[in-house]
Amino acid sequence: METLVTQIRERYQSALERIAVAARAGGREPASVRLVVVTKAQPLEVVKAAVQAGAHLLGENYPDESASKISSFDSESGVEWHMIGHVQSRKARLVIEHFDLLQSLDSLKLAERLNRMAKEAGRVLPVMLEFNVGGEESKYGWPAMHEKDWPALYSVVESILELENLQIRGLMTMPPLETDPEDARIYFRTLRLLRDHLAAHYPQADWRELSMGTSADYEVAVQEGATLVRIGTAIVGSRPVR
Repeated sequence: METLVTQIRERYQSALERIAVAARAGGREPASVRLVVVTKAQPLEVVKAAVQAGAHLLGENYPDESASKISSFDSESGVEWHMIGHVQSRKARLVIEHFDLLQSLDSLKLAERLNRMAKEAGRVLPVMLEFNVGGEESKYGWPAMHEKDWPALYSVVESILELENLQIRGLMTMPPLETDPEDARIYFRTLRLLRDHLAAHYPQADWRELSMGTSADYEVAVQEGATLVRIGTAIVGSRPVR
């Protein structure tokens, strides 16, 4: 366990240093970017090692699996849990019960269900709206490739703003996986411009967060304005075969 913690700590610190360099290259303060360590499909031993190594912001994809992991930590652990994967409506209650923030809100149907359950639980759930800026049919999120299509999103945003137990915190995307990280830059820039567009139309909402960038391209994402980057394998290693 000690060796595992050491390995993860070294990778974690290396990622933070690279984020800082990328932030400065983009004219930003390194503190404006937070690192989400993605522990999806990782065994509990690895998750605990990541926390011991200094990670305090963890991202998970599978609500059922995540619930048991989260329950293994007490409320004093200081860990902030983000759901970053697609959530089926029937798993919504697990998000309400266990997560601090949902990065991947991708439908009005899910938003309404989460709002109802959050109200029952007496809490407000921070959420980020997921947009598909690459046009891939296999990706979740509202389509937002072209600026001319953005006004069609207004009704969705307005409907979510009316849900009293959800609180918008920003936008998230998962662009096409590119061989060259530079090829992903256009997608990150599109999400940032979309965020600015929506912020201008709905200044009453909180649009502070931009979650974009993974192990393969997070430095480019930071240069383009990411405030949250999601890094898994580059820190905790490959996921076990499921």
